[in-house]
Amino acid sequence: MYAIVDIETTGSYAAANGITEISIHVHDGNTVIEKFESLINPRQPIPYYIQAMTGINDKMVANAPTFEMVAEKIHTLLHDKIFIAHNVNFDYSFINAHLKECGFDLNSKKLCTVRLSRKIFPGFPSYSLGRLCQSLGIIINDRHRAGGDTEATVKVFELLLQHDTEQHIQKSLQRNSKEAILPPNVPKEHFNKLPYTPGIYYFHNEKGKVVYVGKANNIRYRVNSHFSNNSESRQKQNFMQHVHAISYQTCGTELMSCILESTEIKKRWPVFNSSQKRWEDVYGIFSYEDQNGYQRLAIDKNRKRLHPVYTFHYLVDGHAIIRKLIKDFNLCPKLCFLQKDTGPCEGMNEGYCYGACKQKETAASYNERVKKACDSLRAQPSFAIVDKGLNDEDKSCILVWEGTFYGMGYIPADAQITNPDSLKEYLTTYKENSFIRNLVNGYAARFPSKIIYLNNAGEINPATENLLQWASD
Repeated sequence: MYAIVDIETTGSYAAANGITEISIHVHDGNTVIEKFESLINPRQPIPYYIQAMTGINDKMVANAPTFEMVAEKIHTLLHDKIFIAHNVNFDYSFINAHLKECGFDLNSKKLCTVRLSRKIFPGFPSYSLGRLCQSLGIIINDRHRAGGDTEATVKVFELLLQHDTEQHIQKSLQRNSKEAILPPNVPKEHFNKLPYTPGIYYFHNEKGKVVYVGKANNIRYRVNSHFSNNSESRQKQNFMQHVHAISYQTCGTELMSCILESTEIKKRWPVFNSSQKRWEDVYGIFSYEDQNGYQRLAIDKNRKRLHPVYTFHYLVDGHAIIRKLIKDFNLCPKLCFLQKDTGPCEGMNEGYCYGACKQKETAASYNERVKKACDSLRAQPSFAIVDKGLNDEDKSCILVWEGTFYGMGYIPADAQITNPDSLKEYLTTYKENSFIRNLVNGYAARFPSKIIYLNNAGEINPATENLLQWASD
């Protein structure tokens, strides 16, 4: 037995929206044997654009039953049937969420008439309900109303039953099919091709534009997790409705996946990615000379035509750097704007400030230490992170040159690596951002055995030369 369902709602995802109308047609495989249809009071305003599309307004549902009033009837109709809808996960997510709130469990097998139509009637220009019915010669009465759309879906399903010569419906109901959990417009072949390796994956919309980029230590598991859960979130429904294709790039390590994800997000600016879509280096440490000739270090926002000594995103990071410089180079907290009160200098009290704030130390002497402090920020180490590659015939390499992320790539097993220039021949350069910088530096601190340090002359540090030999073996 089948339950063919359509609903109208106040929005696109169940977690924050309500149902305004529901229609259920119970079908025995030959004909409809029972119907249920009702307006539903969602207990929240219906947005104007939805009122315009469905014709259902707040006045129409004001005296309609709430979902709680009809929940038992709905559960009775659905609980022992195969749940069918056009884009089934949308309807199922709303009804399942509302039933749970009322104390009912729904654990039905599902069939999606979008996915089935793509298999049984391939080659149509569109598989939206309206366009599909047009291609099949089905007339829809009351479009975008639950009753009219359910009647149309019934006719589509009956045609699917008649023309399913390759048993696609039966295959979709098999336990390991996964047809019911996948986005309706993504071919299953896209999932079947996903590798079990680190890398990044792309979700594309109907026009092929990338709308989401994600990273994974295991691409197939991660992509499947987006759709196999019972989430009622906006993100999942956005993916279910707007994703039409999936592609991927493999990487040797999870670290490379993280770097590539960040690069691709900032390059493509996908609509469904929220993290990392901001200007990274909002603040900087600036050096200037005051009217008494003392060099001052100050934190300020980055602006055009200003040249910071060092940049960062969070103020707390800048304050931590300044504090370290003060202690390491015996600088004055007042001249670095960390102490802004009029009381005695905390640095003089603790013995690390020599009195520049009181002009007890000459500007020349103090400025020399400020210069060394600034040089220490600019003089960052050069190193390579060497790790496993895409296969047994190469090694992955991430290169940081003088503190700046240079790029990454793969070194063939038989390559002769004698200096950084020979490393760079195998690498693809990428634009650095603060996320990548912090990511790479943090990794280097946690896994020092995978680091090859390079000295200022661009040569391999003798202490780590064996690691470079390991990378080329």
